[in-house]
Amino acid sequence: MSKIGIKAAGNVGQTGQERAPPQQLELSEEDRSKDAFFVQLAEIAEAMIARHGKDFAMGTLLLSAKFIAEGKPLSNRADGGHDNSRDAKPV
Repeated sequence: MSKIGIKAAGNVGQTGQERAPPQQLELSEEDRSKDAFFVQLAEIAEAMIARHGKDFAMGTLLLSAKFIAEGKPLSNRADGGHDNSRDAKPV
């Protein structure tokens, strides 16, 4: 989630009058990069759910997390590095 637009806790005063919203934070290059990856991951997860359901998407993401934790490779690069994740598949 981006830090932009997040309201600080206690934004409403005791009298019910709203205070001025906090200034928006300028995101660092690292934060922008992380946000971009999160968007990509969300798009992939949504595509998996639409095509194969929630159980498949959750299982795939959990298995990926397990592989990362164990230091296992996430892809098979024995095919010369071809990334076929964007190739059209029959429905």
